[in-house]
Amino acid sequence: MGNSNASTISLSVNLNKIALIRNSRDGDFPSVERFGQLCIDAGVGGLTVHPRPDLRHIHPKDVYALSKLTKQNPGVELNVEGNPEASPNENYPGLMAIVEHVRPTQCTLVPDTDGQKTSDHGFDLKRDSDKVAPYVEKLRALGVRVSLFMDPDVEQIALAKDIGADRIELYTGPYAWAYERGEKHVKQLFDQHCKAAECAQSLGLGVNAGHDLNLHNMLLYKTLPGLAEVSIGHGLTVDSLLMGFNKALKAYLDVCR
Repeated sequence: MGNSNASTISLSVNLNKIALIRNSRDGDFPSVERFGQLCIDAGVGGLTVHPRPDLRHIHPKDVYALSKLTKQNPGVELNVEGNPEASPNENYPGLMAIVEHVRPTQCTLVPDTDGQKTSDHGFDLKRDSDKVAPYVEKLRALGVRVSLFMDPDVEQIALAKDIGADRIELYTGPYAWAYERGEKHVKQLFDQHCKAAECAQSLGLGVNAGHDLNLHNMLLYKTLPGLAEVSIGHGLTVDSLLMGFNKALKAYLDVCR
């Protein structure tokens, strides 16, 4: 299953790992804003950040700076990810407060907990629709496009439409890991994602994807029906250590075309 997209898939570069390297020292080196500008200069479609309460990588100040940067570059989107229920603290005002302040093009809601190493599952809307729906409504009232981080489950995707989401972001972790290991069931996993994408499109939902996508597994995944946007950070950062950042950006942009 899968059919080639006629249009370019938008590459939104996740800058979390740049911030992670910066946070290992005092100061602002490497500068998240500078690397955001390099991405924009290369022609990416957007920048993605995921501020967390523990400030392990992206800080609220980074989101504010990148918001100004993207607004100075029309056509470049800012995608702010996070859990709207994560508890605010003295250094983290909460996802909704950050989003209300910067009004990004897109907010991707993710059901991660504070202690998770990284996002590793989609929403269970059979259980949490009533909890998530008010956040979706508030974000849309702010003029922010809402994407929900989802597993490739058609029943769950139908519920995402019911609570007013504009898009889904398919969680690609298991697909990427199976692809890396050369496992036989990678095609079965990809077919499952294709069915989920087709379901989303039939309901009027846009389709994004992200998590451990890279230059290799994107060769198949980019044929996902209607794929609008991929958010890639970890793989691109690793490849930039080998290739150089600008060459890595070009390689990822090429594979998205």
